[in-house]
Formats: sequence, C-alpha cells, structure tokens
Amino acid sequence: MKFADFEEGMVAEVGPTQVSEQDILEFAKRYDPQWFHTDVALSAKRPYGGLIASGWQTCGLAMRLSVDHFLKDSESFGSPGLAYLKWLAPVKPNDALILKATVLEKRVSSKNPKLGVLRWRWQMRNQHNIEVLDLEATSLFDLSQSLASA
Repeated sequence: MKFADFEEGMVAEVGPTQVSEQDILEFAKRYDPQWFHTDVALSAKRPYGGLIASGWQTCGLAMRLSVDHFLKDSESFGSPGLAYLKWLAPVKPNDALILKATVLEKRVSSKNPKLGVLRWRWQMRNQHNIEVLDLEATSLFDLSQSLASA
C-alpha cells in the first residue's frame, strides 16, 4: 500500500500465519535461547505446559504480515520506534496468528513535507481469539517518491 492509501481509523486484518515447534526451536536457538523456548521436555513440566515462542519471534511474525500486506512496494523506509509493546499471552506450536492493524494517525511532517508519518496499532491473536501481542508503532514514508511520480 502507498501512504495515500492509509486512512485514519482504517482497520484491516491479515493472516493467518502459523508457527511450528521447529520454527520456535530454530528462532530460539539462534536469538533467544532460554529454556522455555528451547527445551521441549523441561517446558512441558513448567508454567506454560509446553514450549512457547519468544516474544521477539512473535514481533517478527507480525512484522512479516505487515510487510506482506501493507508495506511491500510502499514508500516506507523505517520507524523511529514503538510507543509500547505488550506480550499478552504465549504463542505455542501450531498457533495460527491473525494481525489486526488500526491506523491511529496519518500526517505529513510539519518540519519536512516529504515525510509521511503513520502511527498504528498492531494486535495479534491466535486461533482461539486470544490476544498475544499489542503494540503501537510509528512508520515513516518517503513522500518525495510519490511527489516525483505525480
């Protein structure tokens, strides 16, 4: 989508994307090797009753859905960060995750008219309609590309 396609109040749901036990193990071994992400036997005996995905992997899955459905071929070029990030429930093997994106604010920068600013909320839930992720992100768009082609 292009920056011009986003509207304040717009809500879109995309997915699902599925996460396997192997996906969880591979990500965790490389990036977050804590026992509850890497040890199937031990994690089965502990509070979550089994292996859970890293919260960072959950963010990565949300990012992938966002790029595939919203940001691919757009003028997006980065982000100054998140207002907040919450992991509300664990992601488990074979969960199917849906991303809900809500546009909170869309504006052109008052300091730089070639910079579009999009503030949006991402909420991800699993197949049981349990919310697993909630974050508010700001995305930046290079509007000089749009202006050049206009």
